Amino acid sequence: MAAKSQQATNKAIKRKFNPGSKTEPNNSSASKKPKFFGSKPSKNPQNKDLNKPSSSTTLKQKKFPFKKPKFEKSEANEETKAPQTKRERRLHAKELTEARKKKRKRHYDLEQELASLWEKMRRRNIAKEDRSKLISDALRKMKGKIPEIAGSHVSSRVLQTCVKYCSQAERDVVFEELQPHFLTLADNTYAVHLVKKMLDNASKKQLAGFISALHGHVAALLRHMVGSVVVEHAYQQGNATQKQELLIELYSTELQLFKDLVATKESRLVDVISKLSLQKASVSRHMASVIQPILEKGIVDHSIIHRVLMEYFSIADKSSAADVIQQLSGPLLVRMIHTREGSKIGMLCVKHGSAKERKKIIKGMKGHIGKIAHDQCGIMVLVCIVSVVDDTKLVTKIVIRELQAILKEVALDKSGRRLLLQLLHPNYSRYLSPDDLASLNLSIPSLCVKDESELNSEKKSSKKEESNDENADIEAAAVQADGSANPDEDLHLVGGGKKDHYLRRQELLVNSGLAESLIDVCTENAGEILRSNFGKEVIYEVARGGSDDILHPTLDDKLNTVHEAIASLAAESKSEASEEEHILENFHSSRTIRKLVMDCPTFASTLWKKALKGKCKLWAQGHSSKVVSAFLESSDSKVREFAKKELQPLIDGGILKLPEAKQPANEG
Repeated sequence: MAAKSQQATNKAIKRKFNPGSKTEPNNSSASKKPKFFGSKPSKNPQNKDLNKPSSSTTLKQKKFPFKKPKFEKSEANEETKAPQTKRERRLHAKELTEARKKKRKRHYDLEQELASLWEKMRRRNIAKEDRSKLISDALRKMKGKIPEIAGSHVSSRVLQTCVKYCSQAERDVVFEELQPHFLTLADNTYAVHLVKKMLDNASKKQLAGFISALHGHVAALLRHMVGSVVVEHAYQQGNATQKQELLIELYSTELQLFKDLVATKESRLVDVISKLSLQKASVSRHMASVIQPILEKGIVDHSIIHRVLMEYFSIADKSSAADVIQQLSGPLLVRMIHTREGSKIGMLCVKHGSAKERKKIIKGMKGHIGKIAHDQCGIMVLVCIVSVVDDTKLVTKIVIRELQAILKEVALDKSGRRLLLQLLHPNYSRYLSPDDLASLNLSIPSLCVKDESELNSEKKSSKKEESNDENADIEAAAVQADGSANPDEDLHLVGGGKKDHYLRRQELLVNSGLAESLIDVCTENAGEILRSNFGKEVIYEVARGGSDDILHPTLDDKLNTVHEAIASLAAESKSEASEEEHILENFHSSRTIRKLVMDCPTFASTLWKKALKGKCKLWAQGHSSKVVSAFLESSDSKVREFAKKELQPLIDGGILKLPEAKQPANEG
């Protein structure tokens, strides 16, 4: 019995101090009833601690002073969601359905009214006063609902038309109503067009407010297909400071969190890092985390992304830069080269990419060569390809063949002619601007530095190549790259190909048949190309045989046909009734022919015999006088001699005037 009583007492003790038990232990036997949460507090002083809030609750309330405790929320929910009968629930559901139907009907009626107004206001033959009345009526009906209407696929077009034609005061009202919702509307498929239109017509203050509202959200919006369009539009509309404000947020988390650091005049990332003493590795990692999702989604059309990529290349290490180049190599690059920064990225990918990556880039351009050739920025990527890529068979197959189909258009185009001129006379400052020449010499710092092992291997390979007569030019270029003391001189060799420049030009221009096709185009359209402001330089380089006489050994007979075609046009008599100006009297053609006379003796003799011999007095006035006087300024003595007999009497009689710098030499 004693043992049984002892076991019973032990069980009672265990039950009493069990922490997982749901009922509170109490000495009195009357406390067996369950205590509900909403019961009144006990007057017993022993239970005072139970009525006090727990320490965890007080800490939460101190941390979140405006957040209600969970029990208060549950009480509120119990009051709002009181138990209903089946009939009450059925009636409540019916009321909600009716309310939704009424709301949809009101929205539908509003859309119908706005659509009818839109059909009237968007007409071209409507009077301005009538249109302004319709717009005012539409804006009055939309008041208070503009953010909702902006995201609608039907009504958003009405709002766009209103914003386009309304007064500035009405536009400001719409802007004020939309301002709190711009971030929400920025990634809406239908509202994005309205946001762009609002930015087009925004004042400086409104634009600054919009750009400041984007702070902290630029990277997230750039990862969105629709939101990136809004950021790009704001970037294009902003001034230099506002552009820097959008860009600098993508460089580092510190710059994203602390907006005051943005107030810096440095535009280059390297300068920003040095001024603010940022860690280069940290900035590179943050930019990689921003850039990588954008490239994976293929959002590469915007200039702000191109600028970020250029800045990233300036600080990225070797492996990171190579990874980005590998990711961009292919059709993705074609969508980038329409901007100035995108064109530079394309050239860097061509220069620093491997042979496999260059092949992907060129194949990705297949079918787009004509469009790229007519683009002001894209043409420089093609110029870089013909200047760097050693695989001339691939370049001929894709680039040259597509060019031959539109050769006349390319020769007369302001941008396209630069590709032909680069092959005829490479890196000439007359044809390429200083910016173009600088962009061709761009490089990625981390990829320009070669390891000692790579240099030693190149030296060994160059020594082996000395025995090959066929690759003598290639070996000389490699030795020059290894032994050059000036880093600027071998800049293009580090990122470029190893093949000799003259050999590459000959394969692309002569062996591919491009030069022959170009000569035929110049022969058939000599008058049109000579009179053109842009085509005249192409026909000049073709007629003189290109730099280093690259066309002369093989295509002398073809070049003579060009000379004959120009001379036959010059031999035509003056005719006032002619629609086109004579090529000797036209401003562009007369100066082009003058340069050919001075630089190409073969052409000068052909022109003299066929067009000017015995007729110089007729052409001694006006623009044509420059052509006649050029015979006495020719670098070839034979040309000066056969022209002097006829031209000297004209000079003595004051009919023909020579340039002042040349007169003393001729007189002496």
